[in-house]
Amino acid sequence: MSRGFAEVRFKGSRKEYFTYPGGLDLRPGQEVMVEADRGEDLGEVSAVGAIAERKCSSSGGCATPTPEKQVLRVARPDEVDRRQAQRNDEERVRTETRRLVQKHDLKMKVTEAEWQFDRNKLLIYFTADRRVDFRELVRDLASTFRTRIELKQIGVRDEAALLGGVGRCGRELCCSTWLPELKPVSLQLAKDQRLSLNPAQISGCCGRLMCCLMYEHKTYVESRRRFPREGKYLRTARGKERVLSVDIWQETVTLKDGEGERRTLPLDELRSEVAGAGPGLPRSDDADPDPDPRSND
Repeated sequence: MSRGFAEVRFKGSRKEYFTYPGGLDLRPGQEVMVEADRGEDLGEVSAVGAIAERKCSSSGGCATPTPEKQVLRVARPDEVDRRQAQRNDEERVRTETRRLVQKHDLKMKVTEAEWQFDRNKLLIYFTADRRVDFRELVRDLASTFRTRIELKQIGVRDEAALLGGVGRCGRELCCSTWLPELKPVSLQLAKDQRLSLNPAQISGCCGRLMCCLMYEHKTYVESRRRFPREGKYLRTARGKERVLSVDIWQETVTLKDGEGERRTLPLDELRSEVAGAGPGLPRSDDADPDPDPRSND
Protein backbone atom coordinates (compact mmCIF):
# COMPACT_ATOMS: atom_id res chain seq x y z
CA MET A 1 0.00 0.00 0.00
CA SER A 2 1.34 3.43 -0.92
CA ARG A 3 2.18 5.84 1.86
CA GLY A 4 1.45 9.56 2.07
CA PHE A 5 3.60 12.42 3.31
CA ALA A 6 2.42 14.90 5.95
CA GLU A 7 3.69 17.99 7.75
CA VAL A 8 2.39 18.19 11.33
CA ARG A 9 2.55 21.32 13.44
CA PHE A 10 2.86 21.33 17.21
CA LYS A 11 3.01 24.11 19.76
CA GLY A 12 4.40 27.39 18.47
CA SER A 13 6.14 27.01 15.11
CA ARG A 14 7.54 23.51 15.70
CA LYS A 15 6.89 21.27 12.72
CA GLU A 16 7.83 17.69 11.93
CA TYR A 17 7.32 15.41 8.94
CA PHE A 18 5.71 11.97 8.92
CA THR A 19 4.49 9.27 6.59
CA TYR A 20 1.00 7.81 6.86
CA PRO A 21 -0.85 4.81 5.40
CA GLY A 22 -2.53 5.39 2.05
CA GLY A 23 -5.87 4.35 3.53
CA LEU A 24 -5.78 7.25 5.99
CA ASP A 25 -7.45 10.32 4.49
CA LEU A 26 -5.65 13.33 5.96
CA ARG A 27 -6.44 16.99 5.34
CA PRO A 28 -4.85 20.21 6.66
CA GLY A 29 -6.41 21.25 9.95
CA GLN A 30 -7.00 17.75 11.27
CA GLU A 31 -5.70 16.76 14.71
CA VAL A 32 -3.67 13.54 14.52
CA MET A 33 -1.75 11.20 16.79
CA VAL A 34 1.85 10.63 15.69
CA GLU A 35 4.87 8.65 16.79
CA ALA A 36 7.18 10.58 19.13
CA ASP A 37 10.27 9.92 21.21
CA ARG A 38 9.38 6.94 23.39
CA GLY A 39 5.67 7.46 22.95
CA GLU A 40 2.95 9.41 21.13
CA ASP A 41 2.18 13.05 20.53
CA LEU A 42 -0.73 15.05 19.16
CA GLY A 43 -0.41 17.70 16.46
CA GLU A 44 -2.27 19.44 13.66
CA VAL A 45 -1.80 18.55 10.00
CA SER A 46 -0.53 21.65 8.18
CA ALA A 47 0.25 20.14 4.75
CA VAL A 48 0.01 16.81 2.94
CA GLY A 49 1.27 15.20 -0.24
CA ALA A 50 3.55 17.02 -2.66
CA ILE A 51 3.19 20.32 -0.76
CA ALA A 52 4.46 18.73 2.45
CA GLU A 53 7.37 17.10 0.62
CA ARG A 54 8.34 20.37 -1.03
CA LYS A 55 8.20 22.26 2.28
CA CYS A 56 10.30 19.56 3.93
CA SER A 57 12.95 19.74 1.21
CA SER A 58 13.10 23.55 1.12
CA SER A 59 13.36 23.91 4.91
CA GLY A 60 15.88 21.12 5.41
CA GLY A 61 13.47 19.40 7.79
CA CYS A 62 13.95 15.96 6.23
CA ALA A 63 17.09 14.19 7.37
CA THR A 64 16.16 11.26 5.12
CA PRO A 65 14.04 11.04 1.93
CA THR A 66 11.35 9.15 3.89
CA PRO A 67 10.64 10.16 7.51
CA GLU A 68 11.06 7.33 9.98
CA LYS A 69 8.08 8.32 12.15
CA GLN A 70 4.49 8.03 11.02
CA VAL A 71 1.01 9.31 11.68
CA LEU A 72 -0.85 6.72 13.73
CA ARG A 73 -4.46 7.88 13.39
CA VAL A 74 -6.83 10.83 13.50
CA ALA A 75 -7.15 12.07 17.10
CA ARG A 76 -10.38 11.34 18.98
CA PRO A 77 -12.41 14.22 20.49
CA ASP A 78 -11.47 13.17 24.03
CA GLU A 79 -7.79 13.25 23.08
CA VAL A 80 -8.16 16.79 21.70
CA ASP A 81 -9.81 17.83 24.99
CA ARG A 82 -7.00 16.22 26.93
CA ARG A 83 -4.44 18.16 24.89
CA GLN A 84 -6.20 21.42 25.79
CA ALA A 85 -5.99 20.49 29.47
CA GLN A 86 -2.25 19.95 29.05
CA ARG A 87 -1.90 23.37 27.42
CA ASN A 88 -3.57 24.92 30.45
CA ASP A 89 -1.20 23.01 32.75
CA GLU A 90 1.85 24.35 30.91
CA GLU A 91 1.34 27.72 32.59
CA ARG A 92 1.96 25.99 35.92
CA VAL A 93 5.04 24.32 34.45
CA ARG A 94 6.50 27.64 33.31
CA THR A 95 5.88 29.26 36.71
CA GLU A 96 7.49 26.40 38.63
CA THR A 97 10.45 26.23 36.22
CA ARG A 98 11.11 29.95 36.62
CA ARG A 99 11.05 29.52 40.39
CA LEU A 100 13.67 26.77 40.18
CA VAL A 101 15.79 28.87 37.80
CA GLN A 102 15.85 31.64 40.41
CA LYS A 103 16.66 29.11 43.12
CA HIS A 104 19.77 27.99 41.23
CA ASP A 105 20.60 31.59 40.23
CA LEU A 106 20.88 30.75 36.53
CA LYS A 107 21.17 33.45 33.87
CA MET A 108 18.45 32.14 31.59
CA LYS A 109 14.93 33.14 30.58
CA VAL A 110 12.24 30.45 30.46
CA THR A 111 10.21 31.10 27.34
CA GLU A 112 7.74 28.25 26.99
CA ALA A 113 6.94 24.69 28.07
CA GLU A 114 5.40 21.85 26.06
CA TRP A 115 4.12 18.51 27.29
CA GLN A 116 4.38 15.52 25.01
CA PHE A 117 0.85 14.15 24.75
CA ASP A 118 1.58 10.98 26.75
CA ARG A 119 3.56 13.04 29.31
CA ASN A 120 6.65 10.91 28.73
CA LYS A 121 8.61 14.08 27.99
CA LEU A 122 8.49 17.74 28.98
CA LEU A 123 10.18 20.18 26.61
CA ILE A 124 11.20 23.54 28.07
CA TYR A 125 12.44 26.36 25.83
CA PHE A 126 14.76 29.07 27.14
CA THR A 127 17.00 31.89 25.97
CA ALA A 128 20.38 32.83 27.41
CA ASP A 129 23.27 35.10 26.47
CA ARG A 130 25.86 32.41 27.14
CA ARG A 131 26.28 28.75 27.98
CA VAL A 132 24.30 27.65 31.05
CA ASP A 133 25.11 24.72 33.34
CA PHE A 134 21.61 23.48 34.13
CA ARG A 135 22.39 19.95 35.35
CA GLU A 136 21.11 20.63 38.86
CA LEU A 137 18.04 22.33 37.41
CA VAL A 138 17.22 19.28 35.27
CA ARG A 139 17.40 17.03 38.30
CA ASP A 140 15.01 19.28 40.22
CA LEU A 141 12.63 19.47 37.24
CA ALA A 142 12.62 15.68 36.80
CA SER A 143 11.88 15.26 40.50
CA THR A 144 9.09 17.86 40.38
CA PHE A 145 7.29 16.76 37.21
CA ARG A 146 8.16 13.03 37.26
CA THR A 147 9.03 12.79 33.58
CA ARG A 148 11.94 13.07 31.16
CA ILE A 149 13.09 16.68 30.84
CA GLU A 150 14.53 18.30 27.72
CA LEU A 151 15.82 21.87 27.95
CA LYS A 152 16.22 23.53 24.57
CA GLN A 153 18.05 26.82 24.13
CA ILE A 154 16.63 29.02 21.37
CA GLY A 155 17.45 32.44 19.91
CA VAL A 156 15.34 35.57 20.16
CA ARG A 157 13.94 35.02 16.66
CA ASP A 158 12.83 31.51 17.60
CA GLU A 159 11.36 32.91 20.81
CA ALA A 160 9.20 35.35 18.84
CA ALA A 161 8.10 32.54 16.51
CA LEU A 162 7.17 30.39 19.50
CA LEU A 163 5.26 33.04 21.43
CA GLY A 164 3.68 34.84 18.46
CA GLY A 165 2.51 38.43 18.39
CA VAL A 166 1.53 41.29 16.08
CA GLY A 167 4.00 43.18 13.91
CA ARG A 168 4.09 46.88 13.04
CA CYS A 169 2.07 46.02 9.91
CA GLY A 170 -0.88 45.02 12.10
CA ARG A 171 -0.75 41.35 11.16
CA GLU A 172 0.41 38.29 13.09
CA LEU A 173 4.14 37.68 12.97
CA CYS A 174 5.26 35.89 9.81
CA CYS A 175 7.66 33.71 11.82
CA SER A 176 4.84 32.35 13.99
CA THR A 177 2.32 31.78 11.19
CA TRP A 178 3.58 30.85 7.73
CA LEU A 179 7.33 31.49 7.39
CA PRO A 180 8.90 28.04 6.78
CA GLU A 181 12.30 28.88 8.27
CA LEU A 182 14.17 31.76 9.85
CA LYS A 183 17.01 33.02 7.69
CA PRO A 184 19.69 35.57 8.66
CA VAL A 185 18.77 39.17 7.82
CA SER A 186 21.60 41.65 7.19
CA LEU A 187 21.66 45.42 7.38
CA GLN A 188 22.63 45.50 3.70
CA LEU A 189 19.03 44.62 2.83
CA ALA A 190 17.84 47.88 4.40
CA LYS A 191 20.63 49.85 2.71
CA ASP A 192 19.79 48.44 -0.72
CA GLN A 193 16.15 49.49 -0.25
CA ARG A 194 17.12 52.99 0.95
CA LEU A 195 15.33 52.45 4.26
CA SER A 196 16.03 54.28 7.46
CA LEU A 197 18.87 52.62 9.36
CA ASN A 198 17.27 53.54 12.67
CA PRO A 199 17.04 50.18 14.54
CA ALA A 200 13.69 51.16 16.05
CA GLN A 201 12.16 51.43 12.58
CA ILE A 202 13.54 48.28 10.94
CA SER A 203 13.52 45.85 13.89
CA GLY A 204 10.76 43.42 14.75
CA CYS A 205 9.30 42.30 18.08
CA CYS A 206 12.35 40.10 18.65
CA GLY A 207 14.69 43.10 18.52
CA ARG A 208 16.37 41.82 15.35
CA LEU A 209 16.00 43.09 11.79
CA MET A 210 12.54 42.31 10.38
CA CYS A 211 12.28 39.17 8.26
CA CYS A 212 10.10 41.04 5.75
CA LEU A 213 13.14 43.08 4.64
CA MET A 214 13.92 40.06 2.45
CA TYR A 215 10.60 39.93 0.64
CA GLU A 216 11.16 42.78 -1.85
CA HIS A 217 14.94 42.94 -1.80
CA LYS A 218 15.41 41.12 -5.11
CA THR A 219 12.99 43.51 -6.83
CA TYR A 220 14.90 46.54 -5.55
CA VAL A 221 18.27 45.13 -6.63
CA GLU A 222 17.04 44.23 -10.12
CA SER A 223 15.35 47.62 -10.55
CA ARG A 224 18.45 49.55 -9.52
CA ARG A 225 20.54 47.78 -12.15
CA ARG A 226 18.73 49.83 -14.77
CA PHE A 227 19.93 53.09 -13.17
CA PRO A 228 23.39 54.67 -13.02
CA ARG A 229 25.13 54.43 -9.66
CA GLU A 230 25.01 57.44 -7.32
CA GLY A 231 28.27 59.39 -7.52
CA LYS A 232 28.95 58.32 -11.10
CA TYR A 233 29.76 60.97 -13.75
CA LEU A 234 27.97 60.96 -17.07
CA ARG A 235 28.38 62.95 -20.29
CA THR A 236 24.98 64.39 -21.13
CA ALA A 237 23.61 67.11 -23.38
CA ARG A 238 24.83 69.64 -20.75
CA GLY A 239 28.31 68.20 -20.43
CA LYS A 240 29.64 66.27 -17.46
CA GLU A 241 27.09 65.77 -14.68
CA ARG A 242 27.14 63.76 -11.50
CA VAL A 243 24.36 61.37 -10.43
CA LEU A 244 23.04 62.56 -7.06
CA SER A 245 20.14 60.17 -6.56
CA VAL A 246 17.76 57.84 -8.33
CA ASP A 247 14.08 57.12 -7.77
CA ILE A 248 13.18 53.63 -8.96
CA TRP A 249 9.45 54.22 -8.40
CA GLN A 250 9.19 57.45 -10.41
CA GLU A 251 11.96 56.23 -12.75
CA THR A 252 13.84 59.50 -12.48
CA VAL A 253 17.47 60.49 -11.95
CA THR A 254 18.71 63.67 -10.26
CA LEU A 255 21.94 65.17 -11.66
CA LYS A 256 24.24 68.05 -10.72
CA ASP A 257 26.58 69.81 -13.16
CA GLY A 258 29.89 71.54 -12.49
CA GLU A 259 28.15 74.83 -11.68
CA GLY A 260 26.13 73.20 -8.93
CA GLU A 261 22.86 73.32 -10.83
CA ARG A 262 20.58 70.35 -10.31
CA ARG A 263 17.94 68.82 -12.49
CA THR A 264 15.73 65.73 -12.40
CA LEU A 265 14.76 63.90 -15.56
CA PRO A 266 13.20 60.55 -16.53
CA LEU A 267 15.52 57.60 -16.96
CA ASP A 268 14.64 57.13 -20.65
CA GLU A 269 15.43 60.78 -21.38
CA LEU A 270 18.77 60.48 -19.59
CA ARG A 271 19.66 57.43 -21.66
CA SER A 272 18.91 59.34 -24.84
CA GLU A 273 21.12 62.25 -23.76
CA VAL A 274 24.00 59.95 -22.79
CA ALA A 275 23.75 58.07 -26.09
CA GLY A 276 23.77 61.36 -28.03
CA ALA A 277 26.66 62.87 -26.06
CA GLY A 278 29.09 60.04 -26.66
CA PRO A 279 30.83 57.89 -24.01
CA GLY A 280 28.86 57.87 -20.79
CA LEU A 281 31.85 57.61 -18.46
CA PRO A 282 34.67 60.20 -18.38
CA ARG A 283 38.29 59.13 -18.64
CA SER A 284 39.98 58.35 -15.32
CA ASP A 285 41.99 61.60 -15.50
CA ASP A 286 38.78 63.52 -16.09
CA ALA A 287 37.07 62.28 -12.93
CA ASP A 288 35.98 64.72 -10.25
CA PRO A 289 38.43 64.72 -7.30
CA ASP A 290 35.44 64.57 -4.92
CA PRO A 291 33.37 61.53 -5.97
CA ASP A 292 31.12 61.59 -2.87
CA PRO A 293 27.63 62.53 -4.16
CA ARG A 294 26.72 63.88 -0.72
CA SER A 295 29.46 66.52 -0.63
CA ASN A 296 28.75 70.12 -1.66
CA ASP A 297 25.05 69.28 -1.99
